Amino acid sequence: MNSGTKLSDIAPCGMNCRLCIGYVRDKNKCDGCLTPDTKCSRQCTLRFCTERMGKYCDHNCVSFPCQRLTNLDKRYRTKYGMSMIENLEQIEMLGIRQFVRNENARWVCPVCGELICVHRPVCLKCGTKRNAEQITKTDA
Repeated sequence: MNSGTKLSDIAPCGMNCRLCIGYVRDKNKCDGCLTPDTKCSRQCTLRFCTERMGKYCDHNCVSFPCQRLTNLDKRYRTKYGMSMIENLEQIEMLGIRQFVRNENARWVCPVCGELICVHRPVCLKCGTKRNAEQITKTDA
């Protein structure tokens, strides 16, 4: 069974890297946005944003949510049923540790116990369809 998301798996944009297809695939695997010298970390404009005051984009940023984050959030809401901005607000409100606990509970496959990839409608390990809580953000 998957060990779940760690604190270091949460990207500055609020993405849980453990749910990303780049993280879970075997070929050209990404080790997460905060891992030095990965394709994701080198290309991430939010990681190197000079307006970000802390580890994550939040209300302390000068232009939160900036256009880049807003566009990313819109794409993920539309295509994958998750919100980077909601994730960041949860991190700010609950703290990173509780957010990670909530993510581990929200995105676990009820059949095989693996984390479900946000970019796919089914569990990559066993084929179980994502449930409603994994498609629509809920208060955990």
